[in-house]
Amino acid sequence: MEICDGLIDMMAALFNVSGRQLRSPKRDSKDVARVRQIGMYIARVTLCLNIRLIADGFARDKSTVTHACHLIEDLRDDEEFDIIITRVEAVVSAAFKHALSAKVGDNDYK
Repeated sequence: MEICDGLIDMMAALFNVSGRQLRSPKRDSKDVARVRQIGMYIARVTLCLNIRLIADGFARDKSTVTHACHLIEDLRDDEEFDIIITRVEAVVSAAFKHALSAKVGDNDYK
């Protein structure tokens, strides 16, 4: 779950929201929820974490993670939104490159 914690901190900094809000199991404003959804999507698509690990890390159900991934993928049809996600993916990939390369073969990350 260390990777999820690091990702949540990174999302909080990039989008100027509270890490506490992103970790909270409570419903939040649409802005906080959207940042959380982006974080879950990045965790799944960019970091290749499994859904259970993401759900635990973000204090959400597996179905919520799946919904977030589908939603963000659909929103990427908007060019401006896609540019933002592409840039976040690049930052996250660079930040976690070493951690992920050290975890190759670990089932928690597939």
